[in-house]
Amino acid sequence: MSGTIECIYSFENGEDFLEAAEHLKVDIVLMDIGLPGIPGTECVRLCSVANMSFNFVMYTTHFVASEVFEALRAGAKGYILKGCQPQQLVSDIEEMYAGGSPMSPQISRLVIESFNQVGSDQDKLDKLTKQEKEILQDLDKGLNYKEIAFQRFVSPHTVRAHIRSIYEKLHVHSKLEAIRIFQSTNF
Repeated sequence: MSGTIECIYSFENGEDFLEAAEHLKVDIVLMDIGLPGIPGTECVRLCSVANMSFNFVMYTTHFVASEVFEALRAGAKGYILKGCQPQQLVSDIEEMYAGGSPMSPQISRLVIESFNQVGSDQDKLDKLTKQEKEILQDLDKGLNYKEIAFQRFVSPHTVRAHIRSIYEKLHVHSKLEAIRIFQSTNF
């Protein structure tokens, strides 16, 4: 690849990587999201939980916002889309080695736009439908998905779909975060 970069290991799937991970002595790991078996993001998360201090750079074709942010939350320190010029990949790896967080321009734009979308908690709640607000109130009361579904005469699958929409509109990733926003606005 380069006079300063050497590929020491290559793995066919996430399971093989995880099996060898504790014995690897590497500075940077290029990880694809779409691995056979265990996805790359899960490999990153499992290594982070086990306190393995790899510098992960996602190197993938996956350009869906939820997957990008999931990988970064899992512990990836960079995100590069496949298809860049080889010299750019070398530069990105060198940037990571120097302490940076390389990202393809499209990923940088996605991250910046996510910050620009964050408004006040009330603005976020105003984007919810009447049903979503009612389900959020039910969550605040401590009801689980099945109880909400029974109370609203819908399936648990429908409740899950509404909750996914709530998370998206509120820019949260957990029930506790959604409830915090709900409670902060005295809705």
